[in-house]
Amino acid sequence: METEVREEEKLGEECGVFGIYDFDGGDVASTIYYGLFALQHRGQESCGIAVSDTAGPKGKVLSAKEMGLLNENFTTETLEKLRGDIGVGHVRYSTAGSSTRENAQPLVLNYVKGTLGLAHNGNLINAGRMRHELEYTGAIFQTTIDSEVIAYHIARERLNSKSVEEAVRRAMYKIQGAYSLIVMSPRKLIGARDPYGFRPLCIGKRDNAYILASETCALDTIGAQFVRDVEPGEIVTISPDKGIESDTSMCLTGEKHGRCVFEYIYFARPDSRIDGVSVYDSRIMAGKFLAMDSPVEADLVVGVPESGNCAALGYSMQSGIPYGQAFVKNTYVGRTFIKPGQRSRESSVQVKLNAVREAVDGKRIVMIDDSIVRGTTSDRIVRMLREAGAREVHMRVSSPPFLWPCYFGTDVPAREQLIAHNRSEEEICNIIGADSLGYLRVERLDEIAGGLGICKGCFTGKYPMEPPTEDIRGEYEA
Repeated sequence: METEVREEEKLGEECGVFGIYDFDGGDVASTIYYGLFALQHRGQESCGIAVSDTAGPKGKVLSAKEMGLLNENFTTETLEKLRGDIGVGHVRYSTAGSSTRENAQPLVLNYVKGTLGLAHNGNLINAGRMRHELEYTGAIFQTTIDSEVIAYHIARERLNSKSVEEAVRRAMYKIQGAYSLIVMSPRKLIGARDPYGFRPLCIGKRDNAYILASETCALDTIGAQFVRDVEPGEIVTISPDKGIESDTSMCLTGEKHGRCVFEYIYFARPDSRIDGVSVYDSRIMAGKFLAMDSPVEADLVVGVPESGNCAALGYSMQSGIPYGQAFVKNTYVGRTFIKPGQRSRESSVQVKLNAVREAVDGKRIVMIDDSIVRGTTSDRIVRMLREAGAREVHMRVSSPPFLWPCYFGTDVPAREQLIAHNRSEEEICNIIGADSLGYLRVERLDEIAGGLGICKGCFTGKYPMEPPTEDIRGEYEA
């Protein structure tokens, strides 16, 4: 995630996906690498690339998967060995306990009809039940991720389908939850998005190659043109014979859509557009709304890097209070959340983030952050500003209070771990040690998402689809 400094309380969102098919037969591994590099903020736990040569032996797939960051694992020599003109790539975020190489993607499945390569972003709510059903029919699983359940069902449906895209559609009728999929078959590249549109997916084109990616920033990085977004519930099939084919039989009406609003608040890169809405503009707007709804007299507005910066700029623009930089972030330190104990996590906060005394000494500060989950880091950052000489610290949050867990791929913890559960804003303010606290109002979410259908379940407890009756989060992940 972008805000590496405070992963122990910040949100995690599983994965970025990227796929490409070069109709001219050029090798695509290096392009996948750079596309994934642009999506690294979506997942830093593991990474993988799988490619195939459509002119070579049918179904032969070359792949490489490792734990950690792309630039730590993929060298020029590694990429040169991955020869093929069609491929998929994946970067993964995972919660504790599922961080293993076996769970890295893309998954490559060999079955009677050939080979499938699959990359998945999201979380299924019926993965456990479907997994047990498959196990009782003899299926043997190599991972603990629900992506393998999806792959199994696509493979099984392919036995009775005329095409792989038909098999994907049949599998979609069985799986429930959040997913953006990229499926590589021997001669086709397929993208699919769940009917609610929880997770983003877009289409790009560069010369005679077509691309599928989680965010438009990945297209910009490789010099591709944005074609359009994959619609919620849509299946797109890319092949040299027919270009882009679209199947919208699974699509729902727009008012039923449930895009994750945190793509706009936190997950996506600010230079991306999600379903036609600028992430940068959304965050600027959120900051402006905070200034309108929770004004305060102050001398300087600052953001907690990185995702708080745009909202802080919006607050400054609306309020007229100068915008400044109060923190320096050391980007060369490992991720905070993988430290084994609370004590080492706390020391990591100080190593990774430091206040600039000259910027805040003697001033009244408005500090903008994208969210407060458990509150365990917010109090330390407030204290950091005070120790640097800030006279007042007023915290503003560019999302509403978290009151409910998420079952669709965002790592929002159980209710009892949420600081806002059974606490007033005044009580939270006292816990984190701020002079005042203000959250974005729930009613503002529709506006920052451009009026698109969004999921507000973690704020309101009302989800686009019926949530599971038991907390399955973390058991089967993407």
